[in-house]
Amino acid sequence: MAERLTAEARKQALGAIPGWGEIPGRDAIGKTFVFKDFNQAFGFMTRTALIAEKMDHHPEWRNVYKTVEVVLSTHDAGGVTALDIELAKAMNAIAG
Repeated sequence: MAERLTAEARKQALGAIPGWGEIPGRDAIGKTFVFKDFNQAFGFMTRTALIAEKMDHHPEWRNVYKTVEVVLSTHDAGGVTALDIELAKAMNAIAG
């Protein structure tokens, strides 16, 4: 099982992934991605889903037209772990 990051480790990690922040009231991180249109948003979700499946680490997300809201937390660990940071970095890279 992955270990939860300390508050300091999470703060440091978030500094390296632009646009991501802590979710108030949860031990989770999140970001809202806005794309040109639905096709780009759905393509982002599809590419992310392939990586998430390989990692066996799946996001909480919501898509409305060109917007994708993402929340990451490792449920088995009860909070943010290195897996969440790794997936957040991958999502930023996919989004460009």
